[in-house]
Amino acid sequence: MREPFFYPESFIRYIIKEMKKLFGGIELTWKKVILSAILAGIVTAIFAIVPLFHNTSFEAVTVTPEVWIFFGILIIMNGKSNMDSALKCFVFFLISQPLVYLIQVPFSSMGWGLFNYYRYWFLWTLLCFPMGYIGYWMKKDRWWGYLILFPMIVLTASSYLTYFSDFLFSMPRFLLICLFCVAAMILYPVLIFKDMKIRRFGGVTGAIAVFYITFFCLMDPPVYSVDFMPASEENYYDDSYQVSLEDDSYGDVDIRYSENTEDHILHAGFKKAGDTILTLIAPDGEKTEYELHIERNSFRITKKQ
Repeated sequence: MREPFFYPESFIRYIIKEMKKLFGGIELTWKKVILSAILAGIVTAIFAIVPLFHNTSFEAVTVTPEVWIFFGILIIMNGKSNMDSALKCFVFFLISQPLVYLIQVPFSSMGWGLFNYYRYWFLWTLLCFPMGYIGYWMKKDRWWGYLILFPMIVLTASSYLTYFSDFLFSMPRFLLICLFCVAAMILYPVLIFKDMKIRRFGGVTGAIAVFYITFFCLMDPPVYSVDFMPASEENYYDDSYQVSLEDDSYGDVDIRYSENTEDHILHAGFKKAGDTILTLIAPDGEKTEYELHIERNSFRITKKQ
């Protein structure tokens, strides 16, 4: 008897079947490649420009390669030959990547200097040709096809390590990019290959990697360690003062003597993003409060009026 569609097993099989169409069932014309490259460049630039997307999953596409790897794999799997895949991958990145920076130029204080960051992505663009050519052999559905795919899974795993740590620090931000990386690591071999042994091996390998990275991050939670606000006439304190955070779940803060500045300095080990109040208490009991905004790798401190 056929399983009802709403059974979890049937629904999952249906989703995988439909998703597999992305990896070989698209008529990928040159027009589609060029239009997709332009759209990808515009959307990525918007994510980089609009402050709403900063420090979120959407910003990931502007700094790390996991989403671009996905685009590249789609192009490769829908190519008609080794050369077709190589050329389309190369042209897609040759258009999209410079466009990302070109759109940002009028909105950036760096102006045209922003293109200095393009060097990294230009190297990837050059590599797209051989990667696209070699990647096409994944369509042969042989065991060595997984070896071709494996470096892309490793890069995605590296991104997952970064973003899951960021997620733990900044919940619920970065959740979407974490889920994307998890799905990619497990599902790429399942969706790309037809051989059941390769699919199972690849899926299990990806799942093990996800488990290991997740466990590692949970056992070693992220801490943003930073020295800041050296003592001065305006913000005077010494080791006779007391310092604390209004909500100590944001981390720990203490006063230290810095050999570099030859004066006292505040040191913090922040444990999560958010807003709290930092308080300095003088020996006579006088309090000075500062509004503190914490991000994963940055912070902003302002003296309360």
